[in-house]
Amino acid sequence: MSVLLRKIARYVAQKAASDPEAREKVVKGARVVFEEAKQIAKENDRAYAAGRAVRRAFDKWQGNR
Repeated sequence: MSVLLRKIARYVAQKAASDPEAREKVVKGARVVFEEAKQIAKENDRAYAAGRAVRRAFDKWQGNR
């Protein structure tokens, strides 16, 4: 599984390096992930907070929100 994730990460990095629009999207996504991580770190129950963050991301990806 980690080999697949590594290949995906390499592809994203190469795409971002060559395409300015893709680079913008990657930077925006990284900022969102960073903000979610900060919010999770502030919570007392980090596992619950991480689960909520995953649910929000999944709902957004599905187009429910």
